[in-house]
Amino acid sequence: MPSNQTAQSAEKQRVARKSTYVSIGLNTVLMSVQIVVGVIAHSQALVADGVHSLADLISDFVVLIANRHSGVGPDADHNYGHSRYETVASLFLGGLLIAVGGGMLWRAATRLTDLDSIPAVHLSALAVAVVVLVSKEALFRYMLREAERVRSAMLIANAWHARSDAASSLVVALGIVGSLAGVRVLDPVAAAVVGFMVARMGWTFGWDALQDLSDRALDESDTADLRARILTTPGVRDVHELRTRKMGDFALVDAHVLVDPMISVSEGHYIAETARARVLSDNRVLDALIHVDPENDAIARPPVNLPPRATIVAEVEAALAAQGLRAANVNLHYLSTGLDIEVTLQPSRLEALESEAQHLARIDLETLKRKLGARRLNVTHAVDVSTAGAELQREPRGDG
Repeated sequence: MPSNQTAQSAEKQRVARKSTYVSIGLNTVLMSVQIVVGVIAHSQALVADGVHSLADLISDFVVLIANRHSGVGPDADHNYGHSRYETVASLFLGGLLIAVGGGMLWRAATRLTDLDSIPAVHLSALAVAVVVLVSKEALFRYMLREAERVRSAMLIANAWHARSDAASSLVVALGIVGSLAGVRVLDPVAAAVVGFMVARMGWTFGWDALQDLSDRALDESDTADLRARILTTPGVRDVHELRTRKMGDFALVDAHVLVDPMISVSEGHYIAETARARVLSDNRVLDALIHVDPENDAIARPPVNLPPRATIVAEVEAALAAQGLRAANVNLHYLSTGLDIEVTLQPSRLEALESEAQHLARIDLETLKRKLGARRLNVTHAVDVSTAGAELQREPRGDG
């Protein structure tokens, strides 16, 4: 993992621990007060909200466990690291909220079927509901600010969970006010509304986490930004098959870059590494794989059954050796238009070029090209420049 992402992960873990401990402390106190006062004051809505706070407490511990494991680096079983532990935690939180919300709805529905047995709510329930409302809203604002600062999807989900608590506490307060005003049915109705809100929030979190675990891609704007980073790399002519998949709060990127088909392998590799470095400079990216293409292989590919390099080199060297010539280099270009072969002969002395050309003329290059199934076969003479230069320097002195 790049150093900037390592530092970002460490900061995220620190913030997650701090904010979660704050949430645990607050939820422990509120849950205890809500359930105790709710039972004494005969407020089903307040008890339901207390159960919601208990779910929050459980979710906080899940966040702590996931945060601890998600920061572990790659190993033999998890080659890309453990970032998806956060996504799994978000899925678990979603399921927990759905279960809690469903239980609240069931309890409220049971209470509504027997309206005559609904007792009067005590004023203390309203006081607790207001205190809980203010406390949860303050917790939400604190947690969301910290989560957005370190860009953690799990912490953002947990923060909005706190906002749902504040919203449910508002509904509870309104239900208690209505019950105190004589409309006792509003207390269980408020409990049912809270249950629905909790279940709906759980569905949202769970569905998003499930999509990420199913290799959901980055959104279009993020993908377009990554494409632009690659296209601005010197030597990259085009990019295709750009694919992304979520890995916790990060993403894995695969892309094919189009380069000049006639450059060397090392130059193509250098271009790919430069493009990869540009992609990794984006804090959203955990890792990137850049594949080099001489052509857009999504559109055109080389013909099948072309001979391999060993066969081509053996045939070329045999043909040259029959005329006393040797190849210094053989370049092959497997393109959609066919096989191109470029042969460079061993460097020769300047005065030997004419003789070398005569020997080369005796080779039937057209027959060799057809035998190899090549579209083009070029043979180039090479001159030993150092020897030629020395001879040219001696000649003027000889005339003197």
